[in-house]
Amino acid sequence: TGLSDIVNQYDVFILDQWGVMHDGKKGYIQAIKCVEKLYQEKKEIIIISNSSKRKETTIKKLPKLGFDPKHFMEVITSGEMIWQSLNNESHDFTKNLEKNCYHMYDQDKEDGKYFISGLEKFNFVKKIEDANFILACTPFPGYDVIDYIPLLTKALDKKLPFICANPDYESVENNSDEINICMGTIAQLYKGLGGEIFILGKPEIDIYIESTKKIKKLNKSRVLAVGDSMYHDIQGANSFGVESLLITSGIHQSS
Repeated sequence: TGLSDIVNQYDVFILDQWGVMHDGKKGYIQAIKCVEKLYQEKKEIIIISNSSKRKETTIKKLPKLGFDPKHFMEVITSGEMIWQSLNNESHDFTKNLEKNCYHMYDQDKEDGKYFISGLEKFNFVKKIEDANFILACTPFPGYDVIDYIPLLTKALDKKLPFICANPDYESVENNSDEINICMGTIAQLYKGLGGEIFILGKPEIDIYIESTKKIKKLNKSRVLAVGDSMYHDIQGANSFGVESLLITSGIHQSS
């Protein structure tokens, strides 16, 4: 019926954000109480999010959602993983990129503009025809999946690598049952068309390894990952070799 039934079986709790801790606007009351209780019980709490936001932005937003940042030993996002890889050229994929980047993001929000701060080594172009690769953060406002086909077709013709900062397929709209698409859906569409994509968020194990680096002796049998996506949270936990708990009131509520 709740984490209280199994809390003593684990020392480390890896939490997803959207749909587990909050709805995008405010934290779920029970989730806030649960995190406080886990912290009191001296459990290590980690946030792993497929958000395209930077780590710093995510931590700053926690108090507005009702959470105390001090309760979390680590907060890591898919967006932070991608930003670091672009900045440090820490993967073969990002080492071989050329300079011209077509940045896909919601221009109505400041997050997208902030994301590219510090990536001045790249030249951000306005036309897909001028690009060497795509950096995809958040969907364009008002776009449906089919609306991306012309853009992706041009990208495919140029064999442009597609870097996805948020691999989630969908998210639950605030206070409703409406499902919004995330950039992972567009990445998978591009892959299905024959394009090359690159992600470092869930379900890839890179983000799990990064998030648990501060734990000196990690006993995976004492780790529980909590999420609301079978494709990302549960599959990611399986890949990393830890047990998982599915929140069924989120994106899978109609299943």
